Amino acid sequence: MIKESIVQALNGQVNAEYYSAYLYLSMSSYAGQAGYPGIANWLFLQAKEELDHGTRIYRYILERGAAPLLTDVKAPAVNFTGMKDIFERILAHEKHVTALIDKIATLVLEEKDHAAYSFILWFVNEQVEEENSAQAILAKVRLVETHPGLLYRLDDELGARKP
Repeated sequence: MIKESIVQALNGQVNAEYYSAYLYLSMSSYAGQAGYPGIANWLFLQAKEELDHGTRIYRYILERGAAPLLTDVKAPAVNFTGMKDIFERILAHEKHVTALIDKIATLVLEEKDHAAYSFILWFVNEQVEEENSAQAILAKVRLVETHPGLLYRLDDELGARKP
């Protein structure tokens, strides 16, 4: 049986992943309205990925014989000042999520729950990918931010992302 402290931490992470999805959807809406359909697409697909992460944790809690507890999801930011602002916020947010995942990894090690540790390692590795992706896109946005034509080219590049 999984310990209650781990269930609580995982339930918190389900909420954090669903919040991430809300945040990415909010950003997608902004990008689409600002005339960047490719960036909006990338953000929308990122939102779906975050929902999948939350569902993965939800199912794991069930598999371990515990009950997932769904709580209110905080409303995300809706006001942005451009694509640079969005990707700066994404990088900061992904670093925050990494810290949350790392805290869970530490907890499951302390509780000697090797199954939970094996499970959470996927998320540890996923966060390396998430931060790297956010950093790479932010670097590109910073390079092209004063050149609208190049920003539209980046929009096309990000629009090529498939589910």
